[in-house]
Amino acid sequence: MDKVLKIALAQISPIWLNRNMTLNKVMSYVTTAADNNARLIVFGEALLPGYPFWLDRMNGAEFNSNVQKKIHAHYMDQAVCIEERHLNDLCELADQMDIAIYIGTIERPLDRGGHSLYCSMVYIDQTGEIKSVHRKLMPTYEERLSWSPGDGHGLITHKLTPFTVGGLNCWENWMPLARAAMYAQGEDLHISIWPGNKRNTEKLIPMIAQESRSYVVGVSGLFSPNDIPDNFPFAEEMRKATSDTLADGGSCVAAPDGSWVIEPVTGEEKLIFAELDHQKVREERQNFDPSGHYSRPDVLSLNVNKERQTVIK
Repeated sequence: MDKVLKIALAQISPIWLNRNMTLNKVMSYVTTAADNNARLIVFGEALLPGYPFWLDRMNGAEFNSNVQKKIHAHYMDQAVCIEERHLNDLCELADQMDIAIYIGTIERPLDRGGHSLYCSMVYIDQTGEIKSVHRKLMPTYEERLSWSPGDGHGLITHKLTPFTVGGLNCWENWMPLARAAMYAQGEDLHISIWPGNKRNTEKLIPMIAQESRSYVVGVSGLFSPNDIPDNFPFAEEMRKATSDTLADGGSCVAAPDGSWVIEPVTGEEKLIFAELDHQKVREERQNFDPSGHYSRPDVLSLNVNKERQTVIK
């Protein structure tokens, strides 16, 4: 059993754009996962405090829009500032429950002035220490109207016995060089987080598993018109523009041979458990190892800039 890791996938909706209430919900799922002997729990992209769904539904590209300015200011107010200790309670819980956490946040970092937002994937280890904050390299499509481009500082892996775990945000998982950067650091448990939708995970997750010969976990969020709160600026306008479900889940796990451990789960809030056997990784690496015996560093190599990008050095 020392080769087996039990993990939990938290497919949940946020208390949209309410950092404290969403954090309380997250902590309740962490406690339940730990009580069920999970050693790692994963939450979706931008879950804390929520994904900017209004950009697609409320003309987010309109320049100098009073509507977009007010919504963005509200978003900024509810974002996560790690330096202001917004994640401290979650870190203390991780330590108390002896569980590691990956969570997607909207970060408002002071090292970039404190007024811009980044889609950040935060890893908290089992002692409650924040080990990495990976800012999404390139926001996708309309996300660029709200989020800033990140950097390579968080492109690192972590030891979580018996695995080496790392992760990427959403469509970063389509970036071959970003994946290669994780493989090269010994990653054999790859975490991908998404705002939601089965269409994002059902084909890509098994492909990454086959490419990397690793376990690959996809965790998605949920969002429907019922998740729009009354205190959201222009809430009625958003509801009128949102008659359909915007995020239906799709959380899943693929084995190192690309087969399903858990097929994509949709349409429900659920804490999903999986037991991962590290022996399966070693079996699949026998014939292919992307950064080991099946690599040619004398022919192909990759440079990764891991500096945190700041304005003043």
